[in-house]
Amino acid sequence: MRLRYLLFILLTGWLLSCQPDLNLSPLGVPATSTFYKTAKDAESAVTAAYSSLRTIYSDENIVTPTTVGSDDGIPFLTGNADRVALWKYNLVSTNTFVNNIWSQAYAGIQRCNVVIARVPAIDMDQNLKERYQGEAKFLRALHYFNLVRFFGGVPLVLDETKSVGGVDVPRATTEEVYTLIEEDLAYAAEALPSRYSGLDLGRATSGAAKGLLAKVYLTRAGAVDNSPYWTLAAAKAKEVIDSGLYDLWDNYADVFELNNRCGKESLFEVLYITDQMGNGHTTHWAPRSAPIVPSNGFGTIRVTKSLWDGFAAGDKRRDATFLTSYVHPATGQSVNLSIDTSDPALAISLWKLADRTARTSGGKSFPYLRYSDILLIYAEATNEFNNGPTPDAYAALNRVRSRAGLQPLGGLDKSAFKDAVIRERRLELCWEGNRWFDLVRTGRLLDAVKAENSFGRDATILAHNVLFPIPQRERDTNPSLTQNTGY
Repeated sequence: MRLRYLLFILLTGWLLSCQPDLNLSPLGVPATSTFYKTAKDAESAVTAAYSSLRTIYSDENIVTPTTVGSDDGIPFLTGNADRVALWKYNLVSTNTFVNNIWSQAYAGIQRCNVVIARVPAIDMDQNLKERYQGEAKFLRALHYFNLVRFFGGVPLVLDETKSVGGVDVPRATTEEVYTLIEEDLAYAAEALPSRYSGLDLGRATSGAAKGLLAKVYLTRAGAVDNSPYWTLAAAKAKEVIDSGLYDLWDNYADVFELNNRCGKESLFEVLYITDQMGNGHTTHWAPRSAPIVPSNGFGTIRVTKSLWDGFAAGDKRRDATFLTSYVHPATGQSVNLSIDTSDPALAISLWKLADRTARTSGGKSFPYLRYSDILLIYAEATNEFNNGPTPDAYAALNRVRSRAGLQPLGGLDKSAFKDAVIRERRLELCWEGNRWFDLVRTGRLLDAVKAENSFGRDATILAHNVLFPIPQRERDTNPSLTQNTGY
């Protein structure tokens, strides 16, 4: 029953999607004059808002820039030129990935704004109405959080766009964008239930809103020693921890199993359905031409040696995360993969998101926010506002390390503990859309990119590259948009 509901969510969202960009007309199927009249219409509108995430967190959108733009992934060098440009920091305002991040986020925001604008007037159960508003505001905050971290201040579109005349919106300040994000998440945390059952599994919860708000506060704290956001981040993460609703799976690999979707470690995930409304994580990340996945592997991005070497001996996560060998189905011979080879057909590949049951497209969820992330947020923020690690900070960090089979840490000063947490985030959450953001917020991006110079990267990264350029096509249609410094 649950999978049928998930398919309905994704299919309905696809049918309702009519505008890939901010500068296009709003939802038009079915006509707004006859829609948004009943509780079922409200449900369909919320469904469409969720479905935007399916494209954003597929293999080639948020994952690519946060992986090849950091020190975790190397693009196949004769593939998409825009992917290689991200890796080398030859960033221009016409880059496909830059355009996609912007346009897909605003398409999702439009759908959220439709819910926020139209559902209140529907004659339906008041509690359900408020829940739908909370879900839409959670999703809108998620989209703006991506936008503000990639671009800085962006246009704040708070109302449903009903015509092309409504898109000439200037950029808000970074502070104004974050204020909206915090307001939306605070509303969602109050309006949403703590958990769902049956057909509603996978929807945003109050725990998801609080967890995302903790990450927002962590990001706002940046690299400022005495920022008040450290205290706010720790407090919000502690609310999630103290709720007792979440826990770690004993086995790291279990986090990503198909039958554990919406499980105890998940605060929020993007759901797919194998071979129906799936993703390309299986095929895109597998070794090039490897006959073990649908259409053979693409080898689009390979794992960096610095990431591979970051896993200590005995770290159970490495075997669960990467594919290091496979048996050729035709010959029966074992094919060993390498971290150093220049041959993309023999390169060690990401594997934890691979769905081996898929015939065309994988159905493993994309883990947007996990409990281990919350523990590491709490550890980092507590260390900061206490000017050094406390027993609670150690406990949170060492829970994540213990699950990985590593010895607990102790006796660290503030700086060393911070380094340990950032290192743990890299290993625990690798290729889950976090590394680039973590490097930017801690002021470590330039050093990390310059240090990861394998396969002739020689990135031309400069200080202004902590933000992406505003897409040129958006500036062409919206003259109010100014460009980021350096582009």
